[in-house]
Amino acid sequence: MTEASSFRDVIIIGGGPSGAAAGAVLAEHGHRVVILEREKFPRYHVGESLVPFAYEPLERLGLIPAMRASGFRKKHSITFIPPGGGQAQPFDFRSRYESGTLAASWQVRRADFDEMLLRNAARKGAEVREQCTVTGLIRNAHGVVTGVRLQTRDGIVEEISAPVTIDATGREAFSSLQLGWRVSDTQLHRVAVWSYFKGGTRHSGPDEGATTVAVLPAHGWFWHIPMQDDMVSVGVVAQGKYLTRDGCRDPELMLRREIESNPWIQNSLAGSRQVGVPRITADFSRHARFGAAPGLLMTGDAFAFMDPVFSTGLTLALKSGVMAGDAVHEALAGGDCSPGRFSAYTEGMRRNVENLRRLIHAFYMPGFSFQAFVDRFPEAAGAVMDCLAGDLDRDFSGLWNCLGQFVELPEPLPYGVPFIPRPA
Repeated sequence: MTEASSFRDVIIIGGGPSGAAAGAVLAEHGHRVVILEREKFPRYHVGESLVPFAYEPLERLGLIPAMRASGFRKKHSITFIPPGGGQAQPFDFRSRYESGTLAASWQVRRADFDEMLLRNAARKGAEVREQCTVTGLIRNAHGVVTGVRLQTRDGIVEEISAPVTIDATGREAFSSLQLGWRVSDTQLHRVAVWSYFKGGTRHSGPDEGATTVAVLPAHGWFWHIPMQDDMVSVGVVAQGKYLTRDGCRDPELMLRREIESNPWIQNSLAGSRQVGVPRITADFSRHARFGAAPGLLMTGDAFAFMDPVFSTGLTLALKSGVMAGDAVHEALAGGDCSPGRFSAYTEGMRRNVENLRRLIHAFYMPGFSFQAFVDRFPEAAGAVMDCLAGDLDRDFSGLWNCLGQFVELPEPLPYGVPFIPRPA
């Protein structure tokens, strides 16, 4: 085992959507950027649904032509099915946005989509290194992150230095774990169990790719995401004590039991066959206590990961990667990479997260339904649609005033701010 060291302008830990987006933007700005990815792409990842405001970062990355040619299933709407079936509550993006841009999005196979993003970053000039594991942050005597230590698949230990390291490690939140900054949103603690099916029934025509959220009475919800090649992603999200009731610990049994209890999901999967084994994960909602620190910036799910009920996580990851790339470029160009320099970025990210968080809390309130809410407050229907479409970086005070009369809303969390050390 040998040791080597080198220097870059920016280090990005993680080659997923936010890391690849940040790398592409920084490379376009002319910076020497390296993306360090633990796995070899393509690789499996859950979270297949984009929302319309993904269009903007994808356009910035130059990927709209590739998306249109990809064969990914078009998505025009989200439908909410009440407990026990019955009348659906559709939110059709075509009713609010211009055709051809924000009126639709895509259901993506993440292995293909994420590889598209990573190779795009490489084409723009980012150095992409796969199958290398970052083992630690390097900090100087003042606590400033000055680089990372990594190990290649061949066991070679390296150190890379840079003025800025971007943590794009997703839900793993590598830096937050190392620094003790990862905080769970205990009010939104849930478990998800999911698998894939081939065949079954779905909407026809332009709505064939619609996302469906089938609500469970007082427990959680199902996702039903139609994909290409007649595949569908189906999962259930609920509290762990509910999914593991009667001592059940087998993900296969958990998923089957919930499918059999939900008429809409059961009917949609009639005639289908399961492809692959069920997967399980827990503790969806987490936050980074600090979004920036000396030499370090958080992006994507490493900044905050929220319950996936509205399918906004992938879009926020893309958006935050582009935002982070521009913010780091401006900091490097200005010769100031101190944490305070990233205040506008962290405030923008936190605004996105808090807007989403309020809508998620409302969704989980007993007896809440979007249909009942917009029936009572029809003037809020457009703002609800904008949230569901991923237009989260704006003032929704009018919506929250209405929603606060309908359900109890949570107070904002004091997370994601820059960590500015006190002078010695």
